[in-house]
Amino acid sequence: MLPARSLALLGATGSIGASTLKVLRLHRDRFQLFAVSAHSQTDLLLDICREFQPRIVALTDARAEAALRAGLAQAGLNPELRIGADSLVDIAQHPDIDTVVAAVVGAAGLPSTLAAATAGKRILLANKESLVIGGALVTRAAQASGALLLPVDSEHNALFQCLPQQRPLQAAHGVRALWLTASGGPFLQTSAAELAHVTPAQACAHPRWRMGRKISVDSATLMNKGLEVIEAHWLFALDAAQIKVVVHPQSTLHGLVEYSDGSFLAQLGSPDMCTPIAHALAWPERIDAGVQALDLLNMASLAFQPPDHARFPALGLAYEALQAGPAACVVLNAANEVAVERFLNGALRFQAIPQVINTCLQSKFLSSAPQSEVAHELDAILALDSETRRFALQHIQHAFPTL
Repeated sequence: MLPARSLALLGATGSIGASTLKVLRLHRDRFQLFAVSAHSQTDLLLDICREFQPRIVALTDARAEAALRAGLAQAGLNPELRIGADSLVDIAQHPDIDTVVAAVVGAAGLPSTLAAATAGKRILLANKESLVIGGALVTRAAQASGALLLPVDSEHNALFQCLPQQRPLQAAHGVRALWLTASGGPFLQTSAAELAHVTPAQACAHPRWRMGRKISVDSATLMNKGLEVIEAHWLFALDAAQIKVVVHPQSTLHGLVEYSDGSFLAQLGSPDMCTPIAHALAWPERIDAGVQALDLLNMASLAFQPPDHARFPALGLAYEALQAGPAACVVLNAANEVAVERFLNGALRFQAIPQVINTCLQSKFLSSAPQSEVAHELDAILALDSETRRFALQHIQHAFPTL
């Protein structure tokens, strides 16, 4: 029997982390949870530590350190404790870890994902922003080190499964187009007039998937699908024009590959993130994901429709950013993260989210951004990310002072 894989679960207290732990519980003999990280949710992190007893525990928010230390002591646990954002980089390149589940939310996940890629790890990529803002950097590092990038997003994992397995990350081989499916989110049938009054609670009430608040809002604006288009570009080496988006409200068909001979290969499954996580954990094998199988005999239909770019302009902005280059993708992501946070805090209208992003994409600082440096240097990416966040906040405070 093969030795157990040694895992680092970065972002263990989020929705991807929770689904990963469900799969690990089914296969304790195959996977050892060596290291875990969280931002500030010490209660959930302590629960994980009590159950799995990882050797390394990281907390990126130092303000929660005292609570974590007290909880570990009370539980009689004494793992190696690391504090601060740099701890994720250290864990990602730890020599005793062979697999890194990259589930940190947002641009904050790029440094650790890049570190794992540079160190030649097997990377289960759930942090799409790492490729959105640092696609050239991460993929080049992975190629140089021999790191294996395995997509965990349900759509990209579906495409991965439908591509030729001898080279699944080189989609140009006989491929005409990739099709990403979108559920349409909670506002698929909501009029533009009604969108002006939606609340954070409504935006987070996804009809099919149970996700974190930020990604739920991205799904509601269709920005999540835009970020996935950019991610697919870097994963599968296809141009923007070859990466399509189609709305599929049932969320049972997760991705399609259209081949040059007219064939379509599709992956179907229940809307449960345990499926792509289990697939990536065991690839190229298959293991039980603990997911209820589709009831094919009771599936009423598989419906498809084009996305409504007028009501959901964020998707089009993502295509524009991809075509404009790496700097625009950094700006797109940073502006979106700021706008979504302000919306969730009740300080910005739902429909203003793409307006803020568009203003940042049209700003003068983007046109003067060093394109080559942003494509090849982590510091340049993070600097542009910070500059965009400052600009976006200033714009929101000026243009949308009150609701």
